[in-house]
Amino acid sequence: QVQLVESGGGLVQAGGSLRLSCAASEYIFSINAMNWYRQAPGKQRELVASITRDYTTNYPDSVKGRFTISRDNAKNTLHLQMNSLKPEDTAVYYCNVRAYPHDFWGQGTQVTVSS
Repeated sequence: QVQLVESGGGLVQAGGSLRLSCAASEYIFSINAMNWYRQAPGKQRELVASITRDYTTNYPDSVKGRFTISRDNAKNTLHLQMNSLKPEDTAVYYCNVRAYPHDFWGQGTQVTVSS
């Protein structure tokens, strides 16, 4: 079973930056999309960035222009560069890889943005 491990979370002041990483325990074949989700207390999990097999990226308006998703196939890793962080970005961030019929998830990493 493939395991995804996120890292890079932490506490940062508003306006600061963090870079999240997600490492897979083994090579994943036939990836359709790689995603970052987040879930704040009392809220539903939401998609914050995605990158498809052809490297097309997509972001919701709430993070567009501030977050950048990237993937390194050689190192089997996924990244999320987060700039100009806001207190409302505070959440647990999850890495997700969709490789039909599989749907892999990481355990999450906490991001806290102080005002």
